[in-house]
Amino acid sequence: MRLVNEAGSRLRRAAEEEERENPPPPPSHHSNHQFNHMKNKFFNELTHLPNHKLRMPMWAVGAIVVVVLALIGCMGFCIYKKCSGGKKPKKVRERKGGRGRRKKDKEGEEGEGKEGEEGKEEEEKESLGKLEFSLDYSFTDNQLIVGILQAQDLPAMDMGGTSDPYVKVYMLPDKKKKFETKVQRKNLCPVFNETFTFKIPYNELGGQTLVLQVFDFDRFGKHDVIGEIKIPMNSIDLAQPMHEWRDLVGGEKEEQEKLGDVCISLRYVPTAGKLTINIMEAKNLKKMDVGGLSDPFVKVVLQHNGKRLKKKKTSVKQNTLNPYFNESFSFEIPFSQIQKVQVLITVYDYDKLGSNDAIGKCWIGFGASGVGLRHWSDMLANPRRPVAQWHTLQPEEEVDAALKAPIR
Repeated sequence: MRLVNEAGSRLRRAAEEEERENPPPPPSHHSNHQFNHMKNKFFNELTHLPNHKLRMPMWAVGAIVVVVLALIGCMGFCIYKKCSGGKKPKKVRERKGGRGRRKKDKEGEEGEGKEGEEGKEEEEKESLGKLEFSLDYSFTDNQLIVGILQAQDLPAMDMGGTSDPYVKVYMLPDKKKKFETKVQRKNLCPVFNETFTFKIPYNELGGQTLVLQVFDFDRFGKHDVIGEIKIPMNSIDLAQPMHEWRDLVGGEKEEQEKLGDVCISLRYVPTAGKLTINIMEAKNLKKMDVGGLSDPFVKVVLQHNGKRLKKKKTSVKQNTLNPYFNESFSFEIPFSQIQKVQVLITVYDYDKLGSNDAIGKCWIGFGASGVGLRHWSDMLANPRRPVAQWHTLQPEEEVDAALKAPIR
């Protein structure tokens, strides 16, 4: 209370001194009296404030002052940051922008690099090598002459990183006559230099397609297709010889058509050196004639170390796909040579007017695999006893290619 009275008296004295030093312009009597009345009323109320309203410890006042100052400082700092610190320096922005651009550029380069690598991989996958060939047509002899010259950059199909390529040549839609080159062992750039002739009248040639298929030879399994070239005959000019390289494209192996089966009995007498081959019967032979039948007969060829020794033929069975022959042929083979003997069995369709067409072929003896080798081994293991076995006929060109390949 004492403090309040002292504060009131001080304020009163200061107001009086100020009035003395700076006298106000002479107001009207009424206004001066009103001001004095209000002033006196204020100081009276101040001096008569209740005790409980001003009872506040000093530490509380100090705390309030500190909080207020802190709030004012925070507001000032925020205003300063907003006005002066909102924009980043230009160099910093440029550096960050440069990093962003460099990152984007790098990502773009990496994306382009990946796309380039994928493209290269696709090109590598699609690259099957190329084949050089020639075509010529003899109008005087009605013959299409196909030359298989060489191949380059063939893909490796074997585990050792090589291939055993050969080329199959035939016409579509008529697959009656097929040719094959010799197998080139372990060679990705083989040279063939072989020529094949198709006897086709010129007026029939336009509706046909020449197929050149490159295979990888496999003695113990199916031959894998490396690639092929198809040439529609109506798309080329046969007036002049044709000689060119073409890229191989992917091709699926043609479905193995069923050619039929033949039953053969073998008997060997070591003491007499006598080999007896009995052609017993055949079944489910391929239809070769227009009427849906065939006129089959069987040709037996005996070879030793790849050299032909003798050949025999059965009689022709007319208009049947399941002929019964039961014809035997005997050959004198010393025991010292029997291990290297090969028996080639070919079933033909007899044709009175033209050449006989091969229906299918099989191979028994030295260098054979599968059933052909097993049948030969059973015959040698059972001397003087006939051993019969059914053999599935294979395309003649495939058997010939296997015979030409070196025996491992």
